[in-house]
Parts: sequence; C-alpha cells; structure tokens
Amino acid sequence: MTGAPLEVLALALVPAIFWGFAPIFDKRGMAAGGGSVQASLVVVVVELFCYWLAIAVLYGRSAFAGLTLEVLVVFAFAGVIGTAIGRITIFVGVDKVGASLNSTILSTRPLFATLIALVFLGEPLGPVTGVGILILVAGLSVLTLSRGGDLGGWRPRDLLWPIAAAAAFAVANVSRRYGMLETPISALEAVAINETAGLIVLVAYALTVKGTAVLSRPRETYLYFLGSGLLTTVAMLSLMAALGLEEGRIAVVDPLVATAPLFTLLFAAVLLRDLERVTKGVVGGAALVVVGAVLITI
Repeated sequence: MTGAPLEVLALALVPAIFWGFAPIFDKRGMAAGGGSVQASLVVVVVELFCYWLAIAVLYGRSAFAGLTLEVLVVFAFAGVIGTAIGRITIFVGVDKVGASLNSTILSTRPLFATLIALVFLGEPLGPVTGVGILILVAGLSVLTLSRGGDLGGWRPRDLLWPIAAAAAFAVANVSRRYGMLETPISALEAVAINETAGLIVLVAYALTVKGTAVLSRPRETYLYFLGSGLLTTVAMLSLMAALGLEEGRIAVVDPLVATAPLFTLLFAAVLLRDLERVTKGVVGGAALVVVGAVLITI
C-alpha cells in the first residue's frame, strides 16, 4: 500500500473525530445558557475568519477568478438553507434531545439527498441504496424507542429538529454539488461564499426577530461555541484536503466521515454523564444509521 491512501484515511478520520467531538461543546454551551442563534453566529464567525484568512494566503488577488452570478446565487442559496437554517435547527436539536441523538440523526443526510435526486434529477435507486434506506429507517425507529439522550427527557416530536437539520443540509449539499460542477473556483472559495451568505441571513434574523439580546448570554457559552467552531473549521478543511487528493474518492472518504456519530456516542458517554444517557438502544440505533448512511453513499 502506498503512502497516499493512508493519508486519505487520516484526513478523512479527522472530520469524523472532530465532528464527533463538536456536539459535546455544543451541548455544554446550550446547557450553560446558550442560545441556538447565538451559537450559530459564533461558529460561523469563527469559520469565516479562518476561511477568508486561508483564501488571502493561498490565492491573494486571484481569488474567485471565473465566478459567475449563477454560481454565486447557488452557493448563497446553499448558505441560507444549510448554514443559517440548518445550524439553528442543529443547536435546538442538541438542546432538546442531546448531542448523541442529534449527531446520529444528522447522519441521515444521504437519505434526504437521495430522495431529492430521485424526485428532481430522476436518479434511480439501486438495490444497495434501497437496502441502505431500510437499514437507516430501522435505525431511526430504534433511536425513537431508545429513551436515551438528554437526561431531562424528550418527546418523539423533538426528533423533528435534527431531522429538519439533516434535510436542510441535504438540500444545501445538492446545491453545492451543482455549483461545484458549474464553476472553476476551489472548494475553499465555495465554502467561504456559502458561509458568508449564511452569516448575513443569521445576522439579519437576529437583529430583526431577536435583537441584540440574542448575544446576552453567559460568557462561558462563548468559549464552548468557540471550541465547536474551531473543531468544525479544522474538520471542513481536512475533508476538503482529503477530497482534493487523487485517491480521495467519495466512496472512500464519505463512509469514514459518516462514522462521526459513533465518536459522539463515545465522547458523550464519558464527558456528558451529567447531561445525557447513552443506552444500548442509542448505540444500536446509531450503528444502524451509520451502516445505512454508508450504503446509501456508496
């Protein structure tokens, strides 16, 4: 085996581990008095600072060469749906059902992306994809009956928050894929446009609906969300690096990244004992969801 495949595996495991650990910060931040809009703003600001700094260093004045209005609109749309709406629902989900359940249900993104492709792009469902969907749905059913997650308890309808987040990210990912196929700009530049549009919408929403009071949260919550933002940034950059390598095929990278919920379960069982309950049902359901997501991706 050459060194390149090992490099791909290492780069793909970084987002799995970091995205598995970020929900721990999210849960701690929300439990300490943080809010979903505040958390979304902090995480996106941290990401954008790192992305724009990287673009300035790597591309300089040649950044965004060849960008068209159509592609700009596509990535802006993805930012509104994924970064703004998706992130807010993520943090609400973490607060209501817990980091372990929320992270697991977010892994159902491939299910929604497949359904979108089926309806709007006419892409057929293969037998492996069909089996993956069945396994994934079974996993969701097990999670619903697991009674794990947040120690304060939750109602089955609370699962709609992470499901909505998964659907939002699926719509955004389909849009991003279309945009990447239509433009010569790099993934880093595309992500910067995406997150910038999302931040604009988040700020507008906060000022219009919530006002500046949205930022009046305990100081420690900002530290938790700052940590989550840094983990998310490193995870995204590592993912892009993995996909940028010659051997970084989607079929290799995505299944590894999809194991993030398993890391969340491990971290939650150790670090969130005072806030969450990781039951056998949660572990079993998470395993089924990950297997289903991998089969759908492949």
